[in-house]
Amino acid sequence: MITTDIPQFLAALPGAGVLIGLDLGSKTIGTAFCDAGWTFATPSDLIKRSKFSKDKAALAAAIATRQTKGIVIGLPLNLDGSESPRSQSTRAFAKNIEEIGLPILLWDERWSTQAVERAMIAADVSRAQRAERIDSAAAAFILQGAIDALVR
Repeated sequence: MITTDIPQFLAALPGAGVLIGLDLGSKTIGTAFCDAGWTFATPSDLIKRSKFSKDKAALAAAIATRQTKGIVIGLPLNLDGSESPRSQSTRAFAKNIEEIGLPILLWDERWSTQAVERAMIAADVSRAQRAERIDSAAAAFILQGAIDALVR
């Protein structure tokens, strides 16, 4: 099940538990996990993109290591809230990983990368380190926004 609707996502979850957040880039997939109580999201591994089958296998392995109950994917919308070509690509990715068998929430990610990059610059993180960590940090930002909405 793929949705943008929080109540529908909650209804599809088999109870509380670990969620994975994804920030899809053209070269990498940033990942983050939250705790089972949906309190905080933490950046995790970066998946280097290659063939889709390898990306999906790496994602499935990450999900299996944490007994994950659901997936939150950042949905890149235009500033006016309309869909973009990247939105369609994200929806296609979600459709292709649907067979993993977990509910998928598409979450508005319009400001995630910019917010994370500003925070990293403020923390005096070098440009090279930012490039290395930005996608997983953005995934954590996306996931944190979603879990904050889920517990309201």
